[in-house]
Amino acid sequence: MGGDHGPSVTIPAAISFVNREPDAELILVGLEDEIRSELKKHQAETHPRLSIRNATEVVAMDDPIEVALRRKKDSSMRVAINLVKEGSANACVSAGNTGALMAVSRYVLKTLPGVDRPAICSILPNQKNRPTYMLDLGANVDCEPQHLHQFALMGSALASAMEGNPKPSVGLLNVGEEDIKGNDIVKQTAELLRADHQKGVLNFYGNVEGNDIFEGTTDVVVCDGFVGNVALKAAEGLGVLFKSVITEELKRGPFNMLGALIATGALKSISHRLNPSQYNGAGLLGLRGLVFKSHGSADMYGYECAIKRAFDAARVDVLTRISKTIAELMPQPELALPSENSAVVAELTQQKTA
Repeated sequence: MGGDHGPSVTIPAAISFVNREPDAELILVGLEDEIRSELKKHQAETHPRLSIRNATEVVAMDDPIEVALRRKKDSSMRVAINLVKEGSANACVSAGNTGALMAVSRYVLKTLPGVDRPAICSILPNQKNRPTYMLDLGANVDCEPQHLHQFALMGSALASAMEGNPKPSVGLLNVGEEDIKGNDIVKQTAELLRADHQKGVLNFYGNVEGNDIFEGTTDVVVCDGFVGNVALKAAEGLGVLFKSVITEELKRGPFNMLGALIATGALKSISHRLNPSQYNGAGLLGLRGLVFKSHGSADMYGYECAIKRAFDAARVDVLTRISKTIAELMPQPELALPSENSAVVAELTQQKTA
């Protein structure tokens, strides 16, 4: 029910995906009458792998987090996440309010042991024609070194599972490659990641800069949510500008139009590679369940890409891999030594029992 378009986009995307993927089953969560009406338009009301779960409320795109969390307990967002919690669904995909989705997901699913904060992770294109995984993209604007350390471990586990790469390279986004560059938080994070690299548990490349994201220098790029969101929105804006300029110039005069006609195949390929819709679908990592966020403005193709990303993550069991990585690699708090008083109590208890 979420996003700028609601069922008019999400339902056709769901129908298209299940028709392409024979192993997929989708539960459409929301206002049942609206969902049935949209399914009927596409002659899919009796599709065997599409079911409906009614929800009586909808979280609006401008609803405060408190409204989504405390007042709308039967919202489509809340019901969908509950399906993941109870095991009726392997993953949840939503194009709704990002802040509400993160808050409700964290409240219902809770975070994995060893994870302080969930992070938003998505993929970006690069020159090596493979995805660059980047996190955090907006969930945590203020981070401490241990948070960025956790992001690096989760991002590495995700990239490894999705790309079949046992040791994906991890870069720490900074204002320069040198170790002396950056603020104290970045420097302290680099020390934690270098220690993991020396142990052989993380393939830490070192500091990377903004251009490295699109050069494909590393498989994973780690940063706080403030920097990550700014970088993401800047990249999206540049992509729109690039497409606009190319289109405008190719229409400028008959010779340009003739050149465009000759280069039609190449232009289509460029448009596909740089189409932001195919990179749609950001995972909320660190939760005890899979939740994926689609852009609110996504078209049918973009939303279908988000569904596919969630489906692939469930298929390769990303959640188990991230849980295992965090459990093995995150430092565990030391057990507190028994105090003098507790020792006395134990001794008196033993005497009483005897």
